[in-house]
Amino acid sequence: MEDSHPDWGPFGVPLFDGPEARSLARVGVIDIGSNSVRFVVFDGAARSPAYYFNEKILCGLGAGFAETGRLNAEGRVRALVALKRFAALARSMKVHPMLTVATAAVRDAEDGPSFQAAVLRETGLSIQILDGEEEARLSAQGVLLGWPGAQGLICDIGGSSMELAVLEGGGMVGARKTSALGPLKLMGIKGGKKAIRAHIRERIAELVANFPERPKRLFLVGGSWRAIARVDMIRRDYPLKVLHEYRMTPKAIMSTIKHIGATDVDALRAETGNSAERMRLVPLAALVLKELVRQLKPKEVAISSYGIREGLLYDQMSAQLRRRDPLIEAARHAEASSARQPGFGRALYRFVEPLFSAARPDQKRLIRAACLLHDVSWRAHPDYRAEVCFDNATRANLGGLTHAERVYLGLALLHRYKSNRAGTGFNADLLDLLPEKKVREAEILGRAMRFGAMFALENPVDHGRLKLRPKRRELILTLTSDEGRNLFGEVAEARFKALAHAIEAEPIVKGQY
Repeated sequence: MEDSHPDWGPFGVPLFDGPEARSLARVGVIDIGSNSVRFVVFDGAARSPAYYFNEKILCGLGAGFAETGRLNAEGRVRALVALKRFAALARSMKVHPMLTVATAAVRDAEDGPSFQAAVLRETGLSIQILDGEEEARLSAQGVLLGWPGAQGLICDIGGSSMELAVLEGGGMVGARKTSALGPLKLMGIKGGKKAIRAHIRERIAELVANFPERPKRLFLVGGSWRAIARVDMIRRDYPLKVLHEYRMTPKAIMSTIKHIGATDVDALRAETGNSAERMRLVPLAALVLKELVRQLKPKEVAISSYGIREGLLYDQMSAQLRRRDPLIEAARHAEASSARQPGFGRALYRFVEPLFSAARPDQKRLIRAACLLHDVSWRAHPDYRAEVCFDNATRANLGGLTHAERVYLGLALLHRYKSNRAGTGFNADLLDLLPEKKVREAEILGRAMRFGAMFALENPVDHGRLKLRPKRRELILTLTSDEGRNLFGEVAEARFKALAHAIEAEPIVKGQY
């Protein structure tokens, strides 16, 4: 049965209703990094996490470490102030579990233990200091939160370190290595750019020797990588401003790195909207990425917005919850909390599925998600509902979606409420991310849901059934109950004909009075 396909889990019982998932509804993570201290509270019950709270302070704990071997004095004060605030917020929100971790800056600093003790004494927060391999494992698990079946190599860059880990497929994390290739550490190397480049080249060669199989895909985790990706987006005039799952070719990366090297940091900051603290790390991070891509030779590079923090949430999940498709679970959760008729999405899928019986499993997955989400934006003003649906799908914090799939899902939901895109504020440039065939399929799915919603009873297939005969170019609706015949009024008939027209088929109705 497709409903139990291992790639996305059973389509049946929503796990977020169970006690194991409800226990993840307030998971707090404080991540004390070399450059920033961040507090996130996840609502992780739906498998694709919602960010209930998310705040970051750029403290620069690792600044100057190369010269002193100690945490930055000003950064230490700022971090402690931030942690007092975060601890108070966590208590107020009744967050449990509350996980506090620190990475390379605290791990390597001479005064790391005294900082750890001061934090416990003054805030009650117990810091777990991660070693490099554990940091790599958690970053890899963060990627798996968004891509359960991911295969390739993840590279997580922080202020003071960089980690690599193999994603073996099937949710497995393989070999892991860490290095001191963070920009804050590189700033301490004497001899200028030539010496820094030579150091990067040597260290990456040592790292890469531990990963003899070249990855088809390299997943990039970390703020510096995201800043570089944003520069690449702007250079390409890329129409969808979502960093998660943004993909780049090695050739494009090299061009962007060249642009970064030739452009003033302040100009890059103005161009991207990134902070001054972040942008001062980007030129050195770009040199690392250049050498990493040159030596690893991946076919494709993908940005992951999920990392250590999401990996800690993944750690809290059962194996059963991990196997679930993040997209489908998030769509189920949205339907349960926001739709007028929770549960109707599954029935709607069964109603429209005969139109897509030849679709591949990955395509049916998107159709399932669209049906679950088809009515979650009903509270939006009718004049803007189609636009809101599109924006929600394309910009939402959803895992398990490529950018092309976001546009497909958004188009289908737009056409669920509007037969054409005129007057919706739709950015036509987004269609460049989808083949014309997929644009047409999304329109057909939207019209099918628009018609199916006219049979918004507990189970539409009890009252009407669709059948598509592609060779004869016939779309047949068979009304199978008096209730179905009563529901098939003027508007329903018009929507059925519009659906048939989109499919380029003759509309045929059977079983009418």
